[in-house]
Amino acid sequence: MVEGTGEERVAQPELRTPEIGSKGLKGGALGFVSNVVIGVASTAPGYSLAATLGFVAAAVGLQSPAVLWLAFIPMLFIAASYYYMNKADPDCGTSFTWVTRAMGPHLGWITGWAIVVADVIVMANLAQIAGLYTFLLFGLKGLANSTLAVTAVGVVWIALMTYICYRGIELSARTQVFLLAAELVTLTVFAVVALFKVFAGEAGAGALTPSISWINPFEIKSFSALDAGLILAIFIYWGWDSTVTVNEESENSSHTPGVAAIVSTIVLLLIYVIVGIAAQAYGGVDYLVRHEDDVLSTLGTQVFGSPLDKILILAVLSSAAASTQTTILPTARTTFSMAHHRAMPEAFGRVHPRYLTPHVSTLWMGALSIVWYVGMTIVSENILYDSISALGLMIAFYYGLTGFACAIYYRKRLFRSVKNLLLMGIVPVLGGLMLTWAFVEEVINLSNPKEAYSGAVFGIGVPLFIGIVSFVIGAALMVWAWYAKPAFFRRRPQVADPDDRQSDR
Repeated sequence: MVEGTGEERVAQPELRTPEIGSKGLKGGALGFVSNVVIGVASTAPGYSLAATLGFVAAAVGLQSPAVLWLAFIPMLFIAASYYYMNKADPDCGTSFTWVTRAMGPHLGWITGWAIVVADVIVMANLAQIAGLYTFLLFGLKGLANSTLAVTAVGVVWIALMTYICYRGIELSARTQVFLLAAELVTLTVFAVVALFKVFAGEAGAGALTPSISWINPFEIKSFSALDAGLILAIFIYWGWDSTVTVNEESENSSHTPGVAAIVSTIVLLLIYVIVGIAAQAYGGVDYLVRHEDDVLSTLGTQVFGSPLDKILILAVLSSAAASTQTTILPTARTTFSMAHHRAMPEAFGRVHPRYLTPHVSTLWMGALSIVWYVGMTIVSENILYDSISALGLMIAFYYGLTGFACAIYYRKRLFRSVKNLLLMGIVPVLGGLMLTWAFVEEVINLSNPKEAYSGAVFGIGVPLFIGIVSFVIGAALMVWAWYAKPAFFRRRPQVADPDDRQSDR
């Protein structure tokens, strides 16, 4: 049995013996269940399905469930990298710390920057969804169509979740348990009711009887269709790594968060495939494609009828709200760790004396998210949407580097056993290669101005331009940090001790 999964712990996952970690955070505050909850909630599964399933169906037709499980494979491989790197160094900076350790401080710093940029950008999208669905939940469609009203409520959501993160990791975990429970119960009920109506003959004219061929990727008609579907589906798994960013606040920090990361990806796989099959069976492919911007809420009206259809709106709202909070958590801990390792100004490394949270980093994350969200909304909502499209570049970049970092760090121990070779070497490298492929595909796709809401800049799509500018700004800031914090950049890459057998288990 995995440590931290005893029955009494499941009933009260927030109760832990407090201790002060090496960086001043509250160690031992989270157990296995809380870790998994944070990892799953960070991906916003309800919103991810609502916003992506229709586009996947447009690419691969009936084989959407097959693409959803195929996209799980690179995530599982990268989760294995997180598990082994966390065993070696349970640092809340995660990929920043591990890439620095294995591949040097320059790549490490840029990795940390990619995490921060990705999280700040996605916060705008999550806040907008939370604001929009708040009005939809109460039937206030007029306000839902108001950019000012939606933005104002979105800002309130960011501020609220920032405050919860500021107040303490236990409060954050308890909030996540509530929000994720509401989301998962709703999605489960939707899947059960939809499939029951399909088999009972009570679904609409477009309903289809589920088939085993739906999960067979070899039924996909072309490689280009598979390619398009996978690129869409891979990134809906993003966020499970949040469970590892709270490693220093978890019990058994070198083991529990890494296991929770792997379990989180498996839970997401089950959610995506089951709900995907149910949605496709009830509505059919054509329906999913026609309502690709929001599959779940439109299907909810048919599956549940009014007013019960509101529960799927609640699922998307709780999904966006939960992910807003669990996006603040990892970003604050990334900058906190960077400051602790003298790669950023020391202020970001301060810990609240009472709540034992990285309060300065947390407040900065909330403030930057609000500024970005409001600023992009004022400038152009189209540019806001294009910035969100650029997210895949950041995600593929730091996930892929983490996979390579694992194999590089453990290279002197790979041939000591078949298990080491497979799980510390081959699997992480394959995960890194898959994410490198996704990065290249994203560059190609985003370079096309037709894929952008705002057209082209210098002949390329605005999303790719935003991605390039983000990396250029990161490189410039790294040069400044190199000048201001030279000690960090004098670090040399390290390798795992070939005689230490602790991490082999």
